[in-house]
Amino acid sequence: MKKTVLLGAMFLGSLVFAQKVGGDRDVHGCIGSAGYTYSQIKNDCVRVFEQKIKLNEVSTDKSYSTRTAVIFSKNMQKAEIFIPDGSAKSIILDRQGKGKLWKSGKQIKESYVLVPYKKTGYQIKKDDVVIYQ
Repeated sequence: MKKTVLLGAMFLGSLVFAQKVGGDRDVHGCIGSAGYTYSQIKNDCVRVFEQKIKLNEVSTDKSYSTRTAVIFSKNMQKAEIFIPDGSAKSIILDRQGKGKLWKSGKQIKESYVLVPYKKTGYQIKKDDVVIYQ
């Protein structure tokens, strides 16, 4: 009986320590536990919190606030935003005309718009309400 209990404890203990660090890769190979998520524009794993353009949540009814990032394509025709509450990991916005305005397509239920804010910043609007700046 003691052998069975000892072997059972050893088996359970080995299962606890069997998961390797970084064993949570997504379909793109990005390690979520290390802060990586897949960027459609960069076609690579990125850390949102390390990106050059970071925006803070404007108002929240939660006890915490979130941040997001913006990644532009090289030709500035597309912008990728990472909205924590969305069903998708990121949303691609397309530049509208020659101005500095990027909009989500009709494939998304909500309407997202990225516009310049002040001299060096940006705002993200969801259904015409500023959610990040």
